[in-house]
Amino acid sequence: MHEEKIKSYILSDIIKDGTRLELAANDNLIDSGVINSLGIMKIVNYLESTYKISISDDEILLDNFESLGAISKFVESKLG
Repeated sequence: MHEEKIKSYILSDIIKDGTRLELAANDNLIDSGVINSLGIMKIVNYLESTYKISISDDEILLDNFESLGAISKFVESKLG
């Protein structure tokens, strides 16, 4: 549910040059170079404003942001 919305954000706002047109739920976004530390911070800001959640520094872990599936699962856990 949240995965498609997050995917759209990454494709339109993080990957602005259009080099990557498709992302699978389990694609490793960090190892593949799709996002870096700045990209993670942009995603954190997007998630906080879109889903009205608060993400602490302790929660900004690679495991939570390594793939669309991981990010979606993290958002679900924050929403309860």
